Amino acid sequence: MTYVVGLTGGIGSGKTTIANLFSELGVPIIDADIVSRQVVEKGSPLLAQIAEHFGHGILTEQGELDRAKLRQIIFAHEAEKQWLNHLLHPAIREEMLRQLQACQAPYVLFVVPLLIENQLTALCDRILVIDVAPEIQLERAAKRDQNHLETIKNIMKSQVSRDVRLSYADDIIENNLPFERGLVQLQQQVKHLHTLYLQFAEEKQCQKQS
Repeated sequence: MTYVVGLTGGIGSGKTTIANLFSELGVPIIDADIVSRQVVEKGSPLLAQIAEHFGHGILTEQGELDRAKLRQIIFAHEAEKQWLNHLLHPAIREEMLRQLQACQAPYVLFVVPLLIENQLTALCDRILVIDVAPEIQLERAAKRDQNHLETIKNIMKSQVSRDVRLSYADDIIENNLPFERGLVQLQQQVKHLHTLYLQFAEEKQCQKQS
């Protein structure tokens, strides 16, 4: 399997922004959030089970999953969150593994918000953590998703603490600056890490062949 760099960070940390910067350098991205949407697409068996459990009010007028409404429910009721995780996690994991195994690039960026919580670190050769101050997380997430602050706080509580996340990091990108001011700095860090990861990937390949 190709060299795997796991990218993780709390809600509102800027994972997508940084993943996109890697993508601009030609790095393939496997994003757990995208996979989680794929497995519950309109007409899928899993979406039907979710609608049966939560009621058809969990669907939009177009018959798709209303993710904002579902998020409010599951982060206010632990039992509902556990039910949903039990349903979706095996399918998401299976699809992510399929995509990882199919990748032929020197390395792949494996973007998983709950990389540590869901014990997926063993799939990674290296872990990159996007670090941000909690108050900035809250501000960004509220602005981006237009979620209730209470829902965002519940999501943050459900994730590992900042200290625990950082303890898993091989590499850290701090993303506390506003996007416009911090973009150049982020681009420089990503380019540096890209060079590093290509080197590590080549070394792993050489070890396999020797």
